[in-house]
Amino acid sequence: MSNLSVSERLHEAAAPIWAKCLSHPFVTGIGDGTLDVEKFRYFMLQDYLYLFDYAKVFALGVVKARDPELMRIFAGNVESVLNGEMSLHRSYMKRLGITEAQVLAVRPALDNLSYTNYMLSVAGVGTPAEIVASILACSWSYAEIGQALARIPGALEHPFYGEWIQGYAGGEYAAANAALIELMNDLAKDASEAQMRDLTGIFVNCSRYELGFWDMAWEMRV
Repeated sequence: MSNLSVSERLHEAAAPIWAKCLSHPFVTGIGDGTLDVEKFRYFMLQDYLYLFDYAKVFALGVVKARDPELMRIFAGNVESVLNGEMSLHRSYMKRLGITEAQVLAVRPALDNLSYTNYMLSVAGVGTPAEIVASILACSWSYAEIGQALARIPGALEHPFYGEWIQGYAGGEYAAANAALIELMNDLAKDASEAQMRDLTGIFVNCSRYELGFWDMAWEMRV
């Protein structure tokens, strides 16, 4: 058995993929302020649609939970996504002159659909631990990206991309992500090696989807 915690094992497994996310031209373009605004506009539209399904994955956690406290945790995260994280997107949509009705008329790209359908499939057949494993790859990788970009001189003050970096590098987002890491460790603390392989597979798959999402946004795929 490994001496690493559950979350440390997941992080170690996904580290090579996350390194590619951090060095992705879309991400570095946000950090140095050179990203084409049209690419960012496309990304925010697709990410807004993604977050509706992301919230549904948390909602399936409410269904799968067997004790009230875990139900409250999952329900709290549904609220946090719909009225917290998505507020950043709504702020950018206002700046870009996009209404929510216009967003909802956008078709999700195939990469987006594949990713969310995978998470919803995991949540539909899996345990609460597997649900968190599918969710955590997105949350944790964005926390790492936000913190990395915040260390670039002037990035937080950029007149356009600074708000995005502040959102994912901020203390509120970091605390929410830390709570998910703690939940992952708690739910899988007694996992067998076979169960750990399953959780790791889910986490790595979702990390691969995260990298694919950056590719999708960079290429503005349909």
